This record gives sequence, C-alpha cells and structure tokens, in this order.
Amino acid sequence: MKLLVVSDSHGWNTVLTDLKRRYANKVDAMIHCGDSELNADDPALEGYTIVRGNCDMEDQFPNDVLESIEDARVFVTHGHRYDVKMTLLNLSYKAKENSAEFVFFGHTHTAGVEQQDGVIYLNPGSISLPKGRREKTYAIVEVDKKKTVVRFYDEKHHEIEGMQTKFNR
Repeated sequence: MKLLVVSDSHGWNTVLTDLKRRYANKVDAMIHCGDSELNADDPALEGYTIVRGNCDMEDQFPNDVLESIEDARVFVTHGHRYDVKMTLLNLSYKAKENSAEFVFFGHTHTAGVEQQDGVIYLNPGSISLPKGRREKTYAIVEVDKKKTVVRFYDEKHHEIEGMQTKFNR
C-alpha cells in the first residue's frame, strides 16, 4: 500500500494538481487532511479523499473519514475537533473506537509521525504555511507485511533529509 497524505493547502490549488499529476497512478489513495479552502467541485480536489478543516466553508466535506485501504483501517480528520494542538489523547480514543491502524490529521501545520499502541499518527505538515521548519511538506506512506515507512517531501518533491521513519508491523 502506498498513500499520499497532504494537509493545510489554504487555497493553493496548483500544488494539489501538481501532486495529483505526479502521484495519481503511483499511489493507492490521495488524502487531504483539511483546510484546502477550496470548493468541493474544484478540479484540484478530484481524486482526493478530503475532510473539512476549521478554515473550510464547504459543507460537502465530512468532518472525519474512516476508510479501508488495502485491508488497513485509516482514520482521517483535520484535528481541530480533537484538540491536536494540545494532545493526541482524543485522537487515540477515536482510533481505538474505530480500530484504526493509521490516523492522518493536520491543523498544527507541523510535520511529524509517531506510533502509540500500534497506531501510526501522521501529520504531513502544511503544503502552504509550515510551522517549525522552512519546508512546505507532504508525506508518502508505504506499507508492506513487515514494515511501514513514512517519508516527508517538500513542495518541489525533494525528500526531506532526516525525516524518514520506519515502523515494524
């Protein structure tokens, strides 16, 4: 399984189109964790699984999405409704409630990944307004039977050195 995860594009539709052009035929899913600030019918969002962020006015975006992708349960949310700027505890309850193996979220604009109790929590950072680093970021998640590898990339598709993380399955 290979997934593209992006968040917090804040109206920058050309970067989403660029990501789609680059990855659409190379990944099993393209996921946007909210704050696109685009209309649901914007062509840049076509093909993305997307949730509603605190800056999104589009009622057609759901607050949360639970998907089964290649037998993995993936929970997607923006994060503002779960106080992710303070703690991952609320998300961990939601992950357990939904038997999620992966939780993807945004909101903080800070790229990071960690594993707790077998669940991988990934914030791809912001592709438009990063915090804590210069690079605008997105993530690629690759899963096989033995491991999960998360790599972060900048908007020019260069892998960010020192940010690759591997988890045993």
